[in-house]
Amino acid sequence: MHTPESTKPETSALSDQAAKPPAEQTPNSITVTQTENDALAESSDDPDMKPSTIDGGSAAWLVVLGAWCSSFCSYGWINSVGIFQEYYATGPLKDYTPSQIAWIPSLQIFFMSFLGPLMGVLFDRYGPRPLLLVGSFMHVFGLMMASISTKYYQFMLSQGACSAIGVAAVFIAAVSSVGGWFDKRRGLAFGTLATGSSVGGVVLPIMITKLIESVGYGWAMRTGAFLIGALLIVCIATVQRRSNISTQNRVEKGALGKPFREKVFVLLMIGLALVPFGLYTPITYLPTLAIRASMPTNLAKNLVAIYNAGSLIGRLSSGILSDRYGRFNVFVISCYLSGILLIAMWIPGTSDAATVTFAALFGIFSGAYIALVVALVAQISPIEEIGYRNGIASLVQAIGSLVTSPIAGAIIERPNGVLGVKLYSGAFLLAGTTCILFARLVRTRWQLKAVI
Repeated sequence: MHTPESTKPETSALSDQAAKPPAEQTPNSITVTQTENDALAESSDDPDMKPSTIDGGSAAWLVVLGAWCSSFCSYGWINSVGIFQEYYATGPLKDYTPSQIAWIPSLQIFFMSFLGPLMGVLFDRYGPRPLLLVGSFMHVFGLMMASISTKYYQFMLSQGACSAIGVAAVFIAAVSSVGGWFDKRRGLAFGTLATGSSVGGVVLPIMITKLIESVGYGWAMRTGAFLIGALLIVCIATVQRRSNISTQNRVEKGALGKPFREKVFVLLMIGLALVPFGLYTPITYLPTLAIRASMPTNLAKNLVAIYNAGSLIGRLSSGILSDRYGRFNVFVISCYLSGILLIAMWIPGTSDAATVTFAALFGIFSGAYIALVVALVAQISPIEEIGYRNGIASLVQAIGSLVTSPIAGAIIERPNGVLGVKLYSGAFLLAGTTCILFARLVRTRWQLKAVI
């Protein structure tokens, strides 16, 4: 993060700082150089684009509010997929294996991520409003169609495809808009908006479960769609991109391959491709595995909500801490602790109390992943490329998001499958975090104490 002295409004001062050769930087200066402000300073001489003017205000926090609603409706919904896995397995899709059923939420997560680069380019070119309008309609329409679905292919098309495409548009448009409004408080901004998915992950599983029991699956889904539709109206009304960014400095076709020539970006993307293999498996299978271990069904169904309650704490706290201690630092430490929990606590912990404790702690430590991924990308990106690069990050995460639940479902059905799936999750999460650690080390030229 830049100190106040490094954010002088004069263009010449910014230019001099950007032109300073790396050899002249002191070890301590690594905490304030080569961050997102350098990209801002180099991209434009417009006074409105200066770093000192990009750090909040009422309009900025209204954008965060809208992005919070987007987060609730997108990843808040995705974080609730565990309840559908169990419901489908015992209800309309009881003739299908857990691996086959897992393709529904996996396809949903995949579309959300796979379409990221396209949505990012559209955002950089046209701004957030068209994406928000079309995406909101598709998300709500898909959920409405899921409420009347009875066949496997119908669930795949409505919940797995249509709703997910809408979510991809809404999430990329809203979250990418936030980066242009903040600088030194960017971690807090992204951490705050990321709590939306945690709140959604607490409210939606409990709400949908109770409604399924009282009014049936159809009206449970429709009620969820009505709630999501109302929040997306707030999102459409409040999310906007800074006007001085919307008409200039957009990513050009010739720059589309530029991120892949940057070592830090490539290492970060490799890590983000591996982490979802370990992260999404516990989210999806916590209730199912707990029931197999003789946990009462009602308690097991609340594990997703417990996880998301912990994640709410983790996302907000990691955002605050990252602005002080460095976003890469907080992200790497939190993800390592999440991986250690998978190995050291999820495997031996078979009692109800141990499982509930694991769900809460895993939510707290893994919360940094959702809270800070976009902030990490923004930190190493020029502001005019944030939408496109966020899209690339979503795409690489789609690999693990698509296949991890079916793979985990297949592992569970094998001898010693419960142990195997827990080892599988922990190994991938730790491996992905290690790649991101290397990205951080390359960024700081291997200085372990750097704040980045």
